[in-house]
Amino acid sequence: MQLQNFRDLTIDWDMSPEMAVTLYLEWGNNNWHGEFQPVRSKEDFTNYFLVDTWGEEPVVRLVRRNSEAAEDLAVVELPDEMLELISNEYGKLRGVFEPPEEIKEWLRRQLQ
Repeated sequence: MQLQNFRDLTIDWDMSPEMAVTLYLEWGNNNWHGEFQPVRSKEDFTNYFLVDTWGEEPVVRLVRRNSEAAEDLAVVELPDEMLELISNEYGKLRGVFEPPEEIKEWLRRQLQ
């Protein structure tokens, strides 16, 4: 999928999968003085990237989350050098993770 299709989308580069769960699924676990404003309704949402290592090969997902659902907007296969970076960062761990800064930079370039 071409990430350029999403270049006008507002992306929260600081959002992690853990924080998204805290904000959108565990209402009340954050405060007004924190890094992220509390969710007030199902109309509040965020777009963010995560690294998914559950499959055969790690991928990056562009996710839109609100308090009702998480929707994959795009699934991005990674080039070999990014796969190596993921392997070095997470080993054989399975899960979803915040992308390392090098992958965020690569994604920013892909959005241009």
